[in-house]
This record gives sequence, structure tokens and C-alpha cells, in this order.
Amino acid sequence: MPTEILMPALSPTMEEGTLAKWLVKEGDTVSSGDIIAEIETDKATMEFEAVDEGVIGKILIEEGSEGVKVNTPIAVLLEEGESADDIGKTSAPKEPAKPEAPAKADGGDAKASEPAKSDSVTAAPAAPVADGKRIFASPLARRIAADKGLDLSQIKGSGPHGRIVKADVEGASAQPKAAKAEAAPAKSDAAPAKAAAMPTGADANTVMKMFEGRDFEEVKLDGMRKTVAARLTEAKQTIPHFYLRRSVQLDALMAFRAQLNGQLADRGVKLSVNDFIIKACAMALQKVPDANAVWAGDRILKLKPSDVAVAVAVDGGLFTPVLKDSHQKSLSALSAEMKDLATRARNRKLAPHEYVGGSFAISNLGMFGIENFDAVINPPHGSILAVGAGIKQPVVKEDGEIGVATVMSMTLSVDHRVIDGALGAEFLAAIIENLENPLAMLA
Repeated sequence: MPTEILMPALSPTMEEGTLAKWLVKEGDTVSSGDIIAEIETDKATMEFEAVDEGVIGKILIEEGSEGVKVNTPIAVLLEEGESADDIGKTSAPKEPAKPEAPAKADGGDAKASEPAKSDSVTAAPAAPVADGKRIFASPLARRIAADKGLDLSQIKGSGPHGRIVKADVEGASAQPKAAKAEAAPAKSDAAPAKAAAMPTGADANTVMKMFEGRDFEEVKLDGMRKTVAARLTEAKQTIPHFYLRRSVQLDALMAFRAQLNGQLADRGVKLSVNDFIIKACAMALQKVPDANAVWAGDRILKLKPSDVAVAVAVDGGLFTPVLKDSHQKSLSALSAEMKDLATRARNRKLAPHEYVGGSFAISNLGMFGIENFDAVINPPHGSILAVGAGIKQPVVKEDGEIGVATVMSMTLSVDHRVIDGALGAEFLAAIIENLENPLAMLA
């Protein structure tokens, strides 16, 4: 029987996306692991792999289609011996099942077209096992397993992210099926993720009437802009921000950086001030572990590693890729990783796991000459550091003499639910201590 290819969920919070481009056409033969399409989420354009082998019998969703819901059939895969006649007369996809109380997203006038129903192809549901865990397997693999009497929980998947595919089932020996659990799986205390409502403020028509007779361009919000607007509105409305400001003298760091860059030039390494800031923050999170925390609804999670997020500006929005285990990495390793993440962020080629997580973020506008600013916390992070430009200023030295130093302003925005004032001050002091004594970052 023909198998539906469904719109994938490429991140834990993805509910819909844009089918940006088909890389196959009807009649093409594909194998597990072949790239068949490019899917655009609110954050990135990602490649979508086939999980089974077969022939693309029908493309149900045209490329360029926006607002395609997760689990919507987007194409039909034919097995050996099947033809397009097996698909049936109806070629339009089914609408995926709706939750009982769907989150309402107010995203403007544009609505995703509702796909028509199709009775000719049926997607196999995700089967739970006795312990309540979901088994990830392709529909074709499920059907073959059912025909052979195989227990999917005993089969190791070789597909993307451990997904069980046709080859895994065909290579498995017959085993008894798992007994159906009598009791319903335990309910999770965590509420299911909902799509953040798009904040609108004043009605669009009301605002547009204010500018009748004036020239303007109406810019449609893409997925990224909607997400940025929703998350930052949520952050300012729900997170009790408070702000801690201090200045740091950079002269020792600048001299140390110049010395290191001279020694590393033959390796093609050039460290930036931001690389030192990332390392300084990572070390400070280890020194002040209670500040390495996030808000989790009804509890606080204290993280062990220093996973530092760094804001990267891109056309139409921003990414915050996360440098995992930053405290364990050298300055040159952090520099290379940050350059790679920033380049792929600007090209919207980051994978979801590369911008999810972390307890803390850095936003640096110093390169634009901004001396100081207050950054908005990216939930669920406990804090974010706003970094300004280094400015030469007169300072009073320890001996009482007047001198000139390169001074940079730093503002730590803190979630008061997670970090209290004294703890935030201790954390910021640890960051500054590392920056003003940069040799410690080589230890």
C-alpha cells in the first residue's frame, strides 16, 4: 500500500513550516537518507531526508507552500510493484487531526489553505510501548512489522535520529509482539507546548488609516519575525527583569589579545574581543554555579555545563546559537566554533539543536558604537549580558593618578525568579574579574 510522506517536526516547538523546495519529482526513486526537500521553519531552512526507499508517486504539496502543518501528508511513496493507480483518485492531502483545544495564533489576514481529505492513503499512527515511550518508525516499517509479527520495541533503528526504517524490519527475526499496556500511560505534569500568540497591538486597519495619503511599504511578517515578536513580548510581560551595570577596563585584555593573535597568525586564528567575553562568561558560570540556571514553570533548573548562547543578527531577525560546554574549550576552539555558527546562522542553515538550550546569553552591540543598552532575556534563560563598545575614558588609577583606559559598559539583565540581586552581582563581578585578568582564561 502506498505510504504517506508527512511534514516533519524539525524542532520540539515546530507546528508548521514552509515547503521551500522539492529536490525530487514524481517518478524519482529515493533511498533512505536521500535529501528530498528543503523545509523552512521560523528559524532555519533545513534538508529533509527520506526514511524509506521507493518511488515518489505523487507530490501533494507544491514547493513554496507556507503554513504547512506538521504531520500533513506532503507526498506519497510507492513500493516496488506499486503504481500511481494505487494512490487513488484523490490526490489532495488529508488535514492532520486537530487537538481538542488548539492554540489560537493571531498572525494576520493570511491563512494556510486547508488541505482536502484523502481516503486512499492511511498513515500509520505512532505506537506506544508498554512503558509509555513512543517508538519512532516509518509507516512502511510499521506495516511490515505488523505483517511479520515483529515487536518494534526490540528493533534498533538505523534511520535519522534512530528512526526504524524498512531495512531494519526486514533484517530482524520474528519476535512476539509486545503486550498491550492495560493502563493508560502516565500523564505528564508539563503542559504541551503551544504556539505563541502573535502580539498585534493596535488593529492593523486602524494603524493603516493613520497613514492614509502617505507613502509606505507594507511588509508581511515571516515566521522568524512572528516568533521574535511573540517570544520577546512574552519575555517582557512575564519575566521580572532587573538590571545590573558595571564597567570593565579592557587594556590588559587588548594587549593580551594582540600578543596571542601574533602567535596564532600562522595558524590562521584571529581572536576577537567577543571570544574572550564568551570564555569569561563560561568560566563565571562555573565559579557562580547558582547563576547557571533557567526558569522551568514551577521550578528552577540548575545546569552543570556552561552552555553559552550568543545573539547573531540576520536579515529579518536574530538567532542565538549555543556554544555547548564553553568552559571546557580553548579560546581558539570557541573562536572557530562561533565563526562557523554565525556564518550558518546568517545563511539560515543551523540545525534546531544548535540554537536550543543554554542558561545564559550574550548580546554585543559594541561593534555599532553602542555604549550601553538593556537586553531582553530569552526565555527560559536566567540572564543575558548586554555588551557595549570599548571607549577611551579618563580614569583614576589605584595610586590616585589620572590616566586613560579603554572602558566597556556591561549590563546584566536578570530574571528575578531565578537569580536574586546579590547572586547576580556576584556573577557579573566574576565575569569582569576574568576579563580584567585574561591570563586566567588560559588555565
